[in-house]
Amino acid sequence: MSSADIWRQFGVAPRTRLPVAVSSCLVLMCVAATGLWWSGSVTPRIRWEIDSFFVHGEVDDNGVLSTVAVIEIENETASTFTVTDISMSIPGLRLLPPEKTDDDPAVITVEGGGIRTVTRRFVITDCAAVPHEPQPIRYTYRTWLGTGSSEVTPTTIALWEPPLTDLRGGT
Repeated sequence: MSSADIWRQFGVAPRTRLPVAVSSCLVLMCVAATGLWWSGSVTPRIRWEIDSFFVHGEVDDNGVLSTVAVIEIENETASTFTVTDISMSIPGLRLLPPEKTDDDPAVITVEGGGIRTVTRRFVITDCAAVPHEPQPIRYTYRTWLGTGSSEVTPTTIALWEPPLTDLRGGT
């Protein structure tokens, strides 16, 4: 006779701790995953804004038309992330590589809850081809858990507001 048989004689079902252990592990994994996501360790939550006050067209000595965009990158989470690349494919515009200065670093680290402001230069290759609606900006990032990439389409972006509208042959 086993202990399970004895328990059954007294009307008590034998207990097994396996379902409790498995469900406890699942709950802990869900809590940990939620915590990592919320902290920005898995995927950073970034707010991008291009300041329209500083956007203006310039013509250099070679006759090349360009503009400089001041980009604010805000980390909306607790974990630090690093933007390792910013790129975009927009007709009529070409994003130049960073100059690797304090205002235009190649790699941008943003502390948890912090804001970094960087500049990027765009060459205007064809004013008429520049779209009138905001286009996505791609970025590659690194967190302490790994790397990834994403796109953001700013809802208001100064490159699609005056004075660049004037450069495109608009108003």
